[in-house]
Amino acid sequence: MPIHESAENYLETILILSQQKPEVRSIDIANELNFSKPSVSVAMKNLRNSGHILMDENGFITLTPSGQEIASTIYERHTLLSKALMMLGVDAATASEDACRIEHVISTESIQAIKKHITGKENPKP
Repeated sequence: MPIHESAENYLETILILSQQKPEVRSIDIANELNFSKPSVSVAMKNLRNSGHILMDENGFITLTPSGQEIASTIYERHTLLSKALMMLGVDAATASEDACRIEHVISTESIQAIKKHITGKENPKP
């Protein structure tokens, strides 16, 4: 089942926050994305129901293997696209904003070609 762009953004945010702090809570996600707590709570419920996150009795959120895979893929795309745009002379803030939009719609073939061009590696994994 395809996952929506908003869910991909939430998973990517959970991944990034988990690299910055020992525990991630809904309020951390709301603060990072500048979203309301109720909006994030609904999204977390949906991600739990779809099996992409786990939430313990203290409200700490962790990614499941499927959530980790999606988050890692989106984060790698974001990083790669940002780097490619900056190599073309786009300023970092604009490159990051544009990468955030492109990362959800770009094909695997295109992202692999960009990765190959930047890294020089054959058959790169997206």
